[in-house]
Amino acid sequence: MSGLLGSIKGPQDVKRLTVEELPQLAGEIRDVLVDSCARFGGHLGPNLGVVELTIAVHRVFDSPDDPVIWDTGHQAYVHKLLTGRAAGFEALKQEGGLSGYPSQAESEHDFVENSHASTALSYADGLAKAFKLRRESDRTVVAIIGDGALTGGMAWEALNNIAAIKDLPVVIVVNDNGRSYSPTIGGLASHLSSLRVNRRYEDMLDFVKDKIGNVPVLYDALHGFKKGVKDVLAPQVMFEDLGLKYVGPIDGHDEQAMEAALRQARDFRGPVIVHALTQKGRGYSPAENHDEDQFHSPGAFDRATGAEKPKGRIWTNVFSEELVRLGKERDDLVAITAAMLHPTGLNAFAEEYPERIYDVGIAEQHALTSAAGLALGGMHPVVAVYATFLNRAFDQLLMDVALHRLPVTVVLDRAGVTGDDGASHNGMWDLSILQVVPGLRIAVPRDGDRLTELLREAVDVSDGPTVLRFPKGPVAEPIEPVGKLGEMDVLRAAEGEPGVLLVGVGPMAQVCMDAAVLLDAQGISATVVDPRWVKPLDEALVMAAGAHKLVAVVEDNGRVGAVGDAVARLLRDADVDVPVRTFGIPQRFLDHAKRAAILGRIGLTGQDLARQITEAVAKRTSHVEPARR
Repeated sequence: MSGLLGSIKGPQDVKRLTVEELPQLAGEIRDVLVDSCARFGGHLGPNLGVVELTIAVHRVFDSPDDPVIWDTGHQAYVHKLLTGRAAGFEALKQEGGLSGYPSQAESEHDFVENSHASTALSYADGLAKAFKLRRESDRTVVAIIGDGALTGGMAWEALNNIAAIKDLPVVIVVNDNGRSYSPTIGGLASHLSSLRVNRRYEDMLDFVKDKIGNVPVLYDALHGFKKGVKDVLAPQVMFEDLGLKYVGPIDGHDEQAMEAALRQARDFRGPVIVHALTQKGRGYSPAENHDEDQFHSPGAFDRATGAEKPKGRIWTNVFSEELVRLGKERDDLVAITAAMLHPTGLNAFAEEYPERIYDVGIAEQHALTSAAGLALGGMHPVVAVYATFLNRAFDQLLMDVALHRLPVTVVLDRAGVTGDDGASHNGMWDLSILQVVPGLRIAVPRDGDRLTELLREAVDVSDGPTVLRFPKGPVAEPIEPVGKLGEMDVLRAAEGEPGVLLVGVGPMAQVCMDAAVLLDAQGISATVVDPRWVKPLDEALVMAAGAHKLVAVVEDNGRVGAVGDAVARLLRDADVDVPVRTFGIPQRFLDHAKRAAILGRIGLTGQDLARQITEAVAKRTSHVEPARR
């Protein structure tokens, strides 16, 4: 890599540059960002917006002695380029290349591998306390958090604790671009917008309404907003109560202004907010002018025009279209998203029924309990989130929704192996953790036709919660059933004496169909069924299993405690003595790669499945055959 960026091997090289050289460095960084994301896709918009901010951070602080914590980690591309990873940046998010998020395996400058929002301030709180206890008083923790992530309650909890220790050296950089995925939603965002055009109350608005405060002050402020924010507490009173110093707002694209603010914050040796106003997509006009999300995370695109390369029809499209149709038929249907209106496909529903859509910000816990309230009020909420983010709202689903047997439908997009975004985004946990929820029903469609079918069945349930999950990427080709077994679809009937019963969960049905053909060539007859609803399991599965010599459950989820274990438990309880083999995702954090590559690596292909089942059948046969003399 040539130019100034090619000379940057670490933060010390950034410090050695003259002030006059910094605009050239920023331009080179933006060129690399656009070139790389144009080829493979990536989080372009957020990173274009933090170029000068990141340069300033690495000129003022001494990473890794001063930890730099990114929230959310998708805005850390510039950080990677400035910490010795420019040479490998062309392989960003590619198998064997750089991760799209901070990675401890890549660099000592990446302290945490965070990609779930609103966590950075809690990490910073703990790290700073640890340094204090270890008498490492010369170290400062820097947390960079977007205004979107500050809609998450965990960030407020952390701020409350950080403010309690007056000499805790934490510098919190609020990257305020007015957006998370889409425009930042909620009362916080509304007042922050007013701040941008009204300087008169900037100090007060930033401290109270723009993301900072402990609980008593927050309550006072919220009550004060009813009669007008200018009548709330005087700024000096808030400063005393909060224990947080404030610098800003600063033009986040004025590198020298950012440096000055960060030095002032660093030298205070206590918790300080540095409020930076930035523009998402800065420096690349197609991103700046992209109304939807400023190229938050585009796929591959044409660099000259910004036009994305066609993705084809994906699972999210099918869900989006069917929900709009259901909304027309049922005026009790409402939709909830957690700052992901477009990524989850709810934008179409919002356009048709704007009064029945709620974007709660990055607040999955609130989303589920708000949905419970809507259901108590006679509505049927559909909550659409990425599968990995449901982990954050498990308690609310269990105790606020399921305990009350409320009709709430949770739609999990990006379920199973997602691939490029790495370990934190694989939706491989839900089929395990949701097994323990009483009264919950879980549907897993194998193709687009079944998605529309099962979504309709899910929203028809009125006596408890339902979950519908589907993967990332192109929707699978339809597989028509050849028969029914209870409520399950029979996709392939064994010819002759039944040998293996293949239970294909959702998209894994096609893998089972591929394996059945290969097994047949080995003289092993196979029946393939799609349970459609995997919780509760259909009792017809008991009789079907008893008629076969081996049951193989194939699922796009972690193997522990999911559908395979549920099938084995069902058969044990029915005293059906047929061995059950579970094929799923190994219970470990997976490195990033394309979905197909990961499925191949972990053995979830027709060929791998057929080989493993053939070996299992051979072992079982050898155990029951009498020994030959």
